[in-house]
Amino acid sequence: MIEFRRAQASDLPDIVAMLADDRLGAGREDASMPLARGYVDAFNAIDADPNQLLAVAVDGAEVIGTLQITFLVGLSRKGGWRGQIEAVRVASHRRSGGIGRRMIDWAIAQCRARGCGLVQLTTDKGRADAHRFYESLGFTGSHLGYKMTL
Repeated sequence: MIEFRRAQASDLPDIVAMLADDRLGAGREDASMPLARGYVDAFNAIDADPNQLLAVAVDGAEVIGTLQITFLVGLSRKGGWRGQIEAVRVASHRRSGGIGRRMIDWAIAQCRARGCGLVQLTTDKGRADAHRFYESLGFTGSHLGYKMTL
């Protein structure tokens, strides 16, 4: 039975492995053990921040998916809260089984429970399958995003 929960430090190797397990992630992540200290430091900062939720999908003891939600408040939309969903991954051997859809549904429910009036996410321009997936869930490509590596 698949369940969703806040990630624990012991989940980090599985989370990083999923982040590294695709064409884009392989070039920017390092799942070798021991994990780079930056992953541990980032986990600790995320875990301590009440406006961050790093979550995992588990099937028994196996971590099979992950995502992160950042809860943001702004003056626009009458001071409304929004949920920013990032780093959505499903373990490669469990893809195409509906887990991603269940994860996003769960994440949206978390955003609603926190009073968010909007849920947003970004995905790399090269991830055409992800674009189709998010559109099938009701997301629209309404904005163009920009990033700058520092």
